[in-house]
Amino acid sequence: MNIELNRNEDWMKLKWSEVKQHLSKIKMGGGKNAIEKQHKRNKLTARERIEFLCDTNKPFVEIGAFAGFEMYEAEGGCPAGGTVAGIGYISGKQCVIVANDQTVKAGAWFPITGKKNLRMQEIAAENNLPIIYLVDSAGVYLPMQDEIFPDKEHFGRIFRNNAKMSANGITQIAAVMGACVAGGAYLPIMSDETLMVENNGSIFLAGSYLVKAAIGEDIDNETLGGAVTHTEISGIADYKFTTEEECLTQIKKIVSKLGAHTKAGFDRIESKQPLKKAEEIYSIMPEGNAKPYDMREIIERIVDESEFDEFKKDYGKSILCGYARVDGWAVGIVANQRLIVKSKKGEMQMGGVIYNDSADKAARFIMNCNQKKIPLIFLQDVTGFMVGSRSEHSGIIKDGAKLVNAVANSVVPKITIIVGNSYGAGNYAMCGKAYDPRFIYAWPSAKIAVMGGEQAAKTMLQIQVATMKAKGKEVTPEEENALLEKLKTKYDKQTTAYYAAARLWVDEIIDPLQTRTIISEAIHAANHQPTMAEFKTGVFQV
Repeated sequence: MNIELNRNEDWMKLKWSEVKQHLSKIKMGGGKNAIEKQHKRNKLTARERIEFLCDTNKPFVEIGAFAGFEMYEAEGGCPAGGTVAGIGYISGKQCVIVANDQTVKAGAWFPITGKKNLRMQEIAAENNLPIIYLVDSAGVYLPMQDEIFPDKEHFGRIFRNNAKMSANGITQIAAVMGACVAGGAYLPIMSDETLMVENNGSIFLAGSYLVKAAIGEDIDNETLGGAVTHTEISGIADYKFTTEEECLTQIKKIVSKLGAHTKAGFDRIESKQPLKKAEEIYSIMPEGNAKPYDMREIIERIVDESEFDEFKKDYGKSILCGYARVDGWAVGIVANQRLIVKSKKGEMQMGGVIYNDSADKAARFIMNCNQKKIPLIFLQDVTGFMVGSRSEHSGIIKDGAKLVNAVANSVVPKITIIVGNSYGAGNYAMCGKAYDPRFIYAWPSAKIAVMGGEQAAKTMLQIQVATMKAKGKEVTPEEENALLEKLKTKYDKQTTAYYAAARLWVDEIIDPLQTRTIISEAIHAANHQPTMAEFKTGVFQV
């Protein structure tokens, strides 16, 4: 048993090591030369700005570090989507921070950049958190303008959100530390307060070259839209500073004076560490997620004093439901179970499958948590709903719909951690991205897809071979095997945590050991939301 645990631990730590290797490269942004160029202009990098701004004794939870990962290779790449972002503490107050990375294509907006910025605004709006914009961007990446400019969830939505958040009393502060051009010029002006750095920060609808081409006027960028111009002539900006450090210090002062808002009131008591060793969390998930294991072992290394009060413990055993505390916060946990269990009919491997009774139990538990105002934590390792005549005749679709209904209409914060598989309708029922989790994270072992890579490849193989044979083409066993391997390789790549994080299907890939901290910070953010809608469920079969 110890050999197997050691093998599992080595595998998970290797997976996390690979994530860290990718992260170290991502954190270099546009590369060493681009960073040196930034420094020569007396400018900090996006990450250096955030580090200076945030309290050192508090966590900074980065979001979207893998945005754009391996997506824009023909354009030279777009590390972190050209934007560094996350949730940190400024002067003791939790804030959303969004910083353009000028070292990546001059901070230009790729399609994923827009999606990431909108996600950060969504987090600020949902959780009633102040949002700080550190602006240093050349605007839309023109070769891909058709994918970022005109649609509902494109670039212009940013400014619409500025207006909506302002109307809802959410503090927005913009520090212009570099270029801020064209439509992007509206973002700082639609914020509550605008700060600018002399000789580097500039705001204008059209730069000096375009002005010359459009109306024949000769003017330099600083005179056209620099800090002096906008603080002394146009009145657009509120503060000007000679250094970035002075500018960032002023943001700290502004945030320190923000008044407190009414909190949601989620219950929290003194935090207590798990009784079971937290670092053992690496050894629980089987290598390749191929064997059964007890999800309780993971839960007991996340929750306070390893105490998990199970709801309907002996019913619907393929989903665990129960109450616990994470860093003092009261939570309700809904988790898939892959353990082999004994019944009157013999042993049965759960395999992460959702059965009728499990769906029924989880739906009831979710309703209870909404009634009690307890945030929900979903731990996903699910292969889908049970199929076959027995399940269909028992009404698996009815019970599944009941669970989906409860998840969709839940009004308490939902935080999803994908620890293993996340396949098919199981992804939906366990609060996947489409069901508006307040935050959604993935372990390095996560896999997200309609079905597993091998099953999907075999399904596609049958279709393709049948099509080829229908056209009169003979397919040899060797050709069939080669085609299967090609399909499997492609599908396996599309199921990885990297692929999901690149497209922001998950907010970040996290170290399993940090799961407890991540959940606590997520609930802390959600607790800033003063009111919640009334919990209602729609019509469903009983």
